Amino acid sequence: MFTGIVACVGSITEIHTAGVDLTLVVDPANLDVDRIRIGDSVAVNGVCLTVAAINDDACLCFDISSETVSRTLFKRMRVGSPVNLELALLASDRLGGHFVSGHVDGIGELERLEPVGRSTEMRFKTPAPLSHYLAEKGSITIDGVSLTVNRVDGRNFDVNIVPHTLAATVIGGYAVGQLVHLEVDLIARYVERLLKADYNDDDGRINTMFLAEQGFPPPQD
Repeated sequence: MFTGIVACVGSITEIHTAGVDLTLVVDPANLDVDRIRIGDSVAVNGVCLTVAAINDDACLCFDISSETVSRTLFKRMRVGSPVNLELALLASDRLGGHFVSGHVDGIGELERLEPVGRSTEMRFKTPAPLSHYLAEKGSITIDGVSLTVNRVDGRNFDVNIVPHTLAATVIGGYAVGQLVHLEVDLIARYVERLLKADYNDDDGRINTMFLAEQGFPPPQD
């Protein structure tokens, strides 16, 4: 589990292909490698990966399965590509962003960016199946960065990137057409699951009768 607060930007130093799998070697920059052990989880551009080894140069090695390769942008990356890095959340840590699982839901595309004051407003397009998870002032994770959704328009959503985030993450290097990892809010995912659960109602979904039985007030006209 992560928070979407990026610790630093590292870079890919090696990429090895093994059939349909990949091995990624990442220079962790100023990440606290002394805290990392083999088997620990690290978010790399928002993807939860397991540390398979730490080499003599203190670089982190990750084995990436075909499932992860098929759902992420790692196959497009090259040696030298910058990546956002975050260590897994400790129970005693501050939750500065929102709960992030590191499981990519889809690939988004940057359609527009423009300065607004000292910040930059960016508009992204999501895959159609993810659009219903978007909510104004809800949370979204872009390449591992926890952000607030400002506006939603169908499959498009806007976020505001403050100067610190531009400087401290890979988002500062984005251009129109940039593809990114998206992870929707965990709460939205579980609400959908609950709405589809079988509660022995006629239609197998949560309805107003079920909500009334749980003490929720009826909807107001």
